[in-house]
Amino acid sequence: MCLCAAAPLAAQGTTDGVGSAARAGFVFDGYYFGSSYAFDHVVEWTVPVSLSHRLGPSLTVDLSSGYAHAAAATTSGTLEVSGPTDTDVRMSWAAVSGRVIVSVAGTLPTGKKGVDSSSVPLLSALATEVLNFTTPSFGTGGGVTGGFATAFKLGERWAAGVGGSYRWYARYTPVAGSGDLEPGGEGRVRLGAEGPVGDRGYFRGAAMYATSGADTLSAGSRSASGPRFLLYSGLSLPAGRGSLSLYAYDRYRLRPHGYDSTVVQVPRGNVLALGARLERPLSPALSLAPNVEFRHELAGPPTGRLVLLGWLVRPGVDLRYRASGALTVLVQGQVAFGRLADSGSSVSLVGPRAVVLLEWAR
Repeated sequence: MCLCAAAPLAAQGTTDGVGSAARAGFVFDGYYFGSSYAFDHVVEWTVPVSLSHRLGPSLTVDLSSGYAHAAAATTSGTLEVSGPTDTDVRMSWAAVSGRVIVSVAGTLPTGKKGVDSSSVPLLSALATEVLNFTTPSFGTGGGVTGGFATAFKLGERWAAGVGGSYRWYARYTPVAGSGDLEPGGEGRVRLGAEGPVGDRGYFRGAAMYATSGADTLSAGSRSASGPRFLLYSGLSLPAGRGSLSLYAYDRYRLRPHGYDSTVVQVPRGNVLALGARLERPLSPALSLAPNVEFRHELAGPPTGRLVLLGWLVRPGVDLRYRASGALTVLVQGQVAFGRLADSGSSVSLVGPRAVVLLEWAR
């Protein structure tokens, strides 16, 4: 997905002028479960903040951070975690006449580097990929990422892109009293292609391969995650006065290779998401976009079948209003319905989501 954004930028070349953008808002995520589940409900609200400034025709700096609060009601009481999140600072340079994008990003550990052991079940719930919480993690020890992306023409109307990155993570103590954690570095390679389909349609597709080293605790124990493959495709089609967008996202996590039995292996997994969005202008300043997404997650041991961890369907609607030439307001409402696996059975879930975002740009 990242390459699809970088490739067309590299293909366009540099642009004149200096621009700035600021974004801030409020996001609420909540899930309420059936009576037999360990959690009665898990809720989280996030205040995201981001700034972007173009220092010149070839150099852009982005900063993003936020504040989040999460709480869960369980049979043994209430769990809560709150605080600022990590801060990401990214610098992108359009080199070689804008045909290559070189980026360096640093994650500053402004979030929670360590929590009490009683908060671990709540953090595990937030990290469940099928639920797709806005803030799945409150902080790490920080890190640095370097990468590049470039694009080139395929015939007269299509373009292809390739990119790569490597991320180094700093050592930190995720759970109080558990010892330091030294995460393994992660490398990624991305390929993408995009172009028009028919008279007014447009297609984007990308594939990514990622691999990482083992995570090591100061006590000597290690854990490892296998290689990940991600496939993404998106198709935009005309629909009367508006447009219809369809997308599919599929990520596979394989079993780790080259480790002995003393290394804890992260289970294999698969996350699939399918979505549709119909955007229609109501006026020059106001647009409405009904949307729906289906998401499910599978997991399993190093060998054998993957089993279903959960699935959900999330219908919703977006309302975008351009209040002025510089200010845009986005209001979003969604409700998810689905089920999660629970000790050989399953439990129902209902998950409302509400978003209000303000964007100022000049």
